[in-house]
Amino acid sequence: MKLSDALRKAQSLGLDLVEVAPTANPPVCKIVALGKFRYDISKQEKDKRATGAKLKEIKFRVNIDDHDYLTKIRHGEEFLDRGNKVRVQLQFRGREMAHQEFGLQLMEKVRDDLSGMSQVETAPKITGRNVTMTLSPLPANRRKRRFAPPPKTAESEIAVSPNGT
Repeated sequence: MKLSDALRKAQSLGLDLVEVAPTANPPVCKIVALGKFRYDISKQEKDKRATGAKLKEIKFRVNIDDHDYLTKIRHGEEFLDRGNKVRVQLQFRGREMAHQEFGLQLMEKVRDDLSGMSQVETAPKITGRNVTMTLSPLPANRRKRRFAPPPKTAESEIAVSPNGT
C-alpha cells in the first residue's frame, strides 16, 4: 500500500500509522492508537526485565526426610518453570560438620533431580557451615519436569461428612 493511502486510511479511522519494522523491505507499518501501542511495548519490556532478576532460595538439612525432600524439589521445579534462578543452600549443625561428604552427596542429588529444568550456574561451594549452589533455568523449550505435583482427586476435596461432623 502506498504511504499516502495508508495515512489517509489511518486518519479516516481516527488512528495513527506506526512504523513497526523500518529495516524491512518494504518497511512494515501498523494502523493503531499510538498511546496504546507505546503502553503495550513498555509493558512487554517490563515483563522481560522482571523475570531474569529474581532469585529464589531452597534450604536443606543433611538428614532430610524423603517426603520433605520431594516437596522442596517440587518447589524448586516451580521456581525454575517460572524462569527464576534458584539458590540451593544446605546447612550443617553441630556434629554434621564431621561428615560434610553427606552434604555434598545431597547437593549432587539435588543437581541431578533438577537437571531437566536447570543448569548449574555456581558449583556447590562450602562456606563455613553452609554449602551453596546456584541453578539457572534452561530455555523454556528444553525444560522437562520430573516431579509434578500430585493431582487433586474429588475425594480429597470433600472434607465434610454427610451428617455434618
